[in-house]
Amino acid sequence: MLSNASEEKKLQKVCYENNSCFGIFAGCNFTNSSSVSSEEISVSAAGIPELKDAVIKFENQRLILSRDCFGRVPLYWYRQEDVIWFASRLQLLLPVLDSPRISIPGFYGYNCFSYVPTPLTPVENIFTVPAGCEIVWEINQNQIQNYQIKNQYEWKENNNLIRDEKIAISQLQDLLKNAIHRQLKYLSNKPDKEVGVFLSGGLDSSVVAALLVQVGVKVKAFALDFGKYGISELPFAEAVAAHLQIPLIKVDATPKRIKSAIKATVKALDLPFGDGVTVPLYLLCQAASKETEIIFNGEGGDQLFAGWTNKPLIAAGIYNSEDFNQQYLRTYHRLYGYETQSFPAELYGQIKNIHPEYWVEEALNPEFTNNILARLRRASLMLKGSQNIHPRATNLGNALNLQVRSPFCDLELAEWSFALSGELCLQGKTEKYILKRAVESWLPSEIVWREKRGMGVPLNSWCFGELWGEISKRLNKGILKTEGRYQEDIVRKILAGEIGGQIRQRRIGEVLWLLLMWELWRVEVFGEKIEGKCFDYQLLWLRVLQKFK
Repeated sequence: MLSNASEEKKLQKVCYENNSCFGIFAGCNFTNSSSVSSEEISVSAAGIPELKDAVIKFENQRLILSRDCFGRVPLYWYRQEDVIWFASRLQLLLPVLDSPRISIPGFYGYNCFSYVPTPLTPVENIFTVPAGCEIVWEINQNQIQNYQIKNQYEWKENNNLIRDEKIAISQLQDLLKNAIHRQLKYLSNKPDKEVGVFLSGGLDSSVVAALLVQVGVKVKAFALDFGKYGISELPFAEAVAAHLQIPLIKVDATPKRIKSAIKATVKALDLPFGDGVTVPLYLLCQAASKETEIIFNGEGGDQLFAGWTNKPLIAAGIYNSEDFNQQYLRTYHRLYGYETQSFPAELYGQIKNIHPEYWVEEALNPEFTNNILARLRRASLMLKGSQNIHPRATNLGNALNLQVRSPFCDLELAEWSFALSGELCLQGKTEKYILKRAVESWLPSEIVWREKRGMGVPLNSWCFGELWGEISKRLNKGILKTEGRYQEDIVRKILAGEIGGQIRQRRIGEVLWLLLMWELWRVEVFGEKIEGKCFDYQLLWLRVLQKFK
């Protein structure tokens, strides 16, 4: 399997070998680190053995790969005749393939969602274990039989809903405290151990910071500073840090820093992720890694407590104005629905019979919930959470040797949230109502009750400013024509407003970023070198017009 020491070094850390299966890992925390013939290996993003994010077992002539329902640690596999390779990072499997090729369905999925939907990856014949599932291979006399995918966990709404606000507040406060205690294991023997928390100034990260302070942990907060660009959330993070009396480190996320970190971010992410928050998050991890080994975040709170406005989706669910799955896909604001304007004819011929609605079908299955709000929360956990938010957070943290701890990824807390009545999640215009009521005595009222905003990543300013050189270099017509995956003039169409009605104003920066991150990934991670150059004066003029709109 590994024929020499240089190959072993190339594949980094070998963790498992047993006749027909071979595993390779890097940058994760193991509960069983023996190198060969282990019956079980558990991987924990938090570095806590009890919190198993991915498990590899060999028992009774069966190989079993499984992932936790939150999807925090990716787990990839590739079958090579009668050998199963598996790894925690996609890059570790690339050298195993004789001739790696881009997966067209994976590429298309990326352009629909800004992440590749499971079980696909962007590489042909490499797949990932979906969150909450296990894949089982029967092995008979070193012959591998066909595999089975089994659901280990299904998110379901509780039939006995909690409607009493006082009861819900009391229970939720206890659940939050229990969740933070589970994430603090093995710190009691190190009373001087300092942990970090990514503090956006939003509700979820502020709650995590408050809980850490309440239990007496030594905490240092890290917040992004976008400078004069975008809508700054920094004053809210400063207010929380002052209220909790914890030190706050401001992390420079101005365009120059973003540009300098973009390649390192793409490599750390491992998969292509087309969301603009990724490079700022990498800069946070980079800063935190100089101060601590453990970082806390508030990821997952939106999925549990309906922390977003989905009025169009709720209306679609009530009035059935059109296919609900299609309506949901449009909320990603990427290239779904604009295929003929975005992809060349040859590639469009390969994707026109692929139905992205299938990728969201199970998550939006109404059989598991009784109301539209719970249905959307379930979908967000299974799609935006486990396939995007959590794995990218883990990959970025692990790349910088951080243990990543997410208190809202707590099964007891999550299951309880599905017993909440809809009015306790969304009351009038107030999102995350019951969470706000439960923590309003812990934090300043202007933090608890302010309207939610996403991270104010100024993508338009970046793309039309400091990053324009990268865009014109990576997305020029010559390269795109040679690559053959996007129409060669797609950037011109985006700037001229010719793609579609929804891709305008701030969406322009989001879609340019989506394309840029793909081009960086295929070169810096996948290793696809394609030359091409074609200067477009019209493109330069359109960029000037957009910059000053």
